[in-house]
Amino acid sequence: MPSFAVILPAAGKSSRFRDREKKPFVNLDGRAVWLRCAELFITRDDVCQCLIVVAPEDQETFRRRYQANLAFMNVQIADGGKERFDSVANALALLKPEVEFVAIHDAARPCVTAELIDTVFQSAVKTGAAMLAVPVTDTIKRGDDRGRIRETVPRQGLWLAQTPQVFRRDWLIEAYAQRAQIGGDITDDAQLIEALGHSVYLLQGSSGNIKITTREDLALAEAILKSRPKPKAARSIHPFDDEYKW
Repeated sequence: MPSFAVILPAAGKSSRFRDREKKPFVNLDGRAVWLRCAELFITRDDVCQCLIVVAPEDQETFRRRYQANLAFMNVQIADGGKERFDSVANALALLKPEVEFVAIHDAARPCVTAELIDTVFQSAVKTGAAMLAVPVTDTIKRGDDRGRIRETVPRQGLWLAQTPQVFRRDWLIEAYAQRAQIGGDITDDAQLIEALGHSVYLLQGSSGNIKITTREDLALAEAILKSRPKPKAARSIHPFDDEYKW
């Protein structure tokens, strides 16, 4: 069985969330958003390591609040960097020797399903690089800085990127080692892999696999989770129900 590590970047500033808490740490129907993400991976037999990337200024409070969860779930903390790619690079430096594939999943994307994770993991083993995405269905307009439409962009072949994005470890390590030389406006990890000449395969994601960016997204995520059947023994990996206030 191939072995996977999972990296959950959670060191962003959450500037658009506009709350006293950063979005990965906010409560979502009784549990923190990042916990809902982590629990989807730590119970898998093929996941041997899970890391969450936290900004240095948040780590003292994070450790105090989630000490029991971190120990029980065996989740490691990596230092957040100045930019997202610096954060992921810090986590990559902590990978166990036995890790063969690395999954990077937004710590603010708590509604991904076990079935979607299965699909993208299996594809990554076969192809070396795979990610979830959904086809663009709305009409796309390109505007100028004054809000005027300049063109309608054909949506054929366009996809909206999601996570997890899963890669061979050696490809991802090489991509990060060369990211300064790659340059350009890189916005996700798949783009780094593409720049090395590797193909990244798109797997059909779900419109329900949303990333929480605003307070409205939080309400939508709660509705999505409540609409799904509750898994058996869903509470078995939570040693404590009550969490400390941030």
